[in-house]
Amino acid sequence: MEPVDVVAVVGSCAPERSLFARELARETGRMLVPAQRVGLSPDPVAEAVAIAPWTARPAGALVEFPEVTDVAELIAATAAPGSPVALTGVLCVVDAGHLEADLQREDCVIHPGQPQLPWRQTARALLDVTSVEFASLVVLVNWEPLATRQLSTVMALVNHLSPRARLQLHRASGGAWVGGLLRDGVRYDAAQERAGWVTLLNDEHDPYMTDPRVGALHYENVRPLHPERLARLLDDRVEKGEFGTVLRSAGFCRFATRSHVTARWNHVGRMIAFSPLARDEDLGEQDELLALGQDLGIIGLDLDVPALTAALDDAALTDDELAAGPTAWAEFRDPFPAWPTVDEHTD
Repeated sequence: MEPVDVVAVVGSCAPERSLFARELARETGRMLVPAQRVGLSPDPVAEAVAIAPWTARPAGALVEFPEVTDVAELIAATAAPGSPVALTGVLCVVDAGHLEADLQREDCVIHPGQPQLPWRQTARALLDVTSVEFASLVVLVNWEPLATRQLSTVMALVNHLSPRARLQLHRASGGAWVGGLLRDGVRYDAAQERAGWVTLLNDEHDPYMTDPRVGALHYENVRPLHPERLARLLDDRVEKGEFGTVLRSAGFCRFATRSHVTARWNHVGRMIAFSPLARDEDLGEQDELLALGQDLGIIGLDLDVPALTAALDDAALTDDELAAGPTAWAEFRDPFPAWPTVDEHTD
């Protein structure tokens, strides 16, 4: 049996997202599964995968997902071998006037409980940014009040965050233009390489929209980070806007105090997290290091790239510190939370 074609509509603006989903379903002839329906389940992604195959519409299903949905999990579930659905589009609805503020929110979304997982929470800003990053199409709503210069900045920022997504200004009149938005039809796979920070790391970042305020940086440094200096840099300088507004940075890094572990650097707005990905001693002969030191994609507004680069370099080990070796590094003050073991993190 062929997988059912599914298009997802995501975004944190529930009224606008719902309205757009209804418009799109009507114009494309797809069965609409509203967010209220999949949101009844503790796992909206699993619920959507279970419901969508029952559609009687030749065009397939259009599923509107609630804000708590992790789009990366949605892609992984639908790209899994034997999945009964094929995800062929992720349409993200973004309020143009609130984008920057949304990416700097500090609150979290509490996910519904599951028997094996009583509760978990995710930073709301992280859900927002990944919805944009993995989108095949970003639809900007409530853009009309913005001045031309402001709109230019918003559109360029979206394009830097998601350089492979198409961008559309929503037309309040509705109508047939909505149906023309679905023209890709290419199934999402497990690679998940759409995000702007990923394309920066792969040296493939080529946004088609630019703006004087929007900038991006691919930062690399093979030396491990001194965790205390990194903490001071993040708290005292980056968060206070010394180098402009760093809205998104992600990639891989190493702390000198934990130099045998490659960690994930995951930052959006005012939220940053570091989590272990792989231990050097666990790599086989055929395995490659994720990163020798820092490999980061950075996107923001009014960035002072030379100053930010120099500050990140200063947070890495000096010549004398590097020569002292791991035994000396273990004595450095490390203010970051302890990590679970890599095995515990990946279970």
